[in-house]
Amino acid sequence: MTSSSSNTEDSAFRQYQKALSAWDNEGGARLDEVHAKIADLTNAELVHLRIRVIALENLIITLLAEGPDRQLEVAREMATYISPRAGFTRHPLTIQAAKK
Repeated sequence: MTSSSSNTEDSAFRQYQKALSAWDNEGGARLDEVHAKIADLTNAELVHLRIRVIALENLIITLLAEGPDRQLEVAREMATYISPRAGFTRHPLTIQAAKK
């Protein structure tokens, strides 16, 4: 492996870490901050949310199916980082998604 290739990989890894750290802390939210009370979602809202998530999943699958091999490789690399937010219980579907 050349040093240029190594530098590129190091840069990509740092970029992933930066993106994930912003994702994990919701862009800067701190655990000690008080959050406003949010009303529970109604059944209709949950159904709409589920439909939107399925639509996004289908969109991503389509984009990856038509994308270059490198894009698919990056998506697989990022999938290894799927985890619940800090302090939250691991959900079986999250664990299953991380394994795919």
